[in-house]
Amino acid sequence: MSGTLNKVMLIGHLGDEVKLHYFEGGDCVGRFPLATNETYTSKKTNERVSNTEWHNVVVRNKGAEICEKYLSKGDMVYVEGRIKTRKWTDDKGIERFSTEIQCSDFTFLTTKKEKQGQPSTSGSSSQSGQDDSVEEQEDDLPF
Repeated sequence: MSGTLNKVMLIGHLGDEVKLHYFEGGDCVGRFPLATNETYTSKKTNERVSNTEWHNVVVRNKGAEICEKYLSKGDMVYVEGRIKTRKWTDDKGIERFSTEIQCSDFTFLTTKKEKQGQPSTSGSSSQSGQDDSVEEQEDDLPF
């Protein structure tokens, strides 16, 4: 196989509110931690074991604004994207690394409105490459 693939699909719960950062020119970045859980029964002790993995999710521009508006801590969301590792030097001159999920698509599975007892709106967004538009999906079904 000559090609490579960098694709991540996660379903998890937000560990905190979406934090938005705006740049000159109007672009923005949203960041939030996402928790995924794995539960299994230990063969040695026959007890249920639960492990939580934390993922740093990054979503850009219109998608970030939508996430900030409709998602809150504890909400469940489907996130699709790619893994990206960033490298930087901190204030003390130490090289640091951060692994993030660069979100290209998401679907809200529970939202702020559902928690408040109101019906949920569709919370799906598709972001491809540098395209900042959010595709609205309309049903073409006759019923």
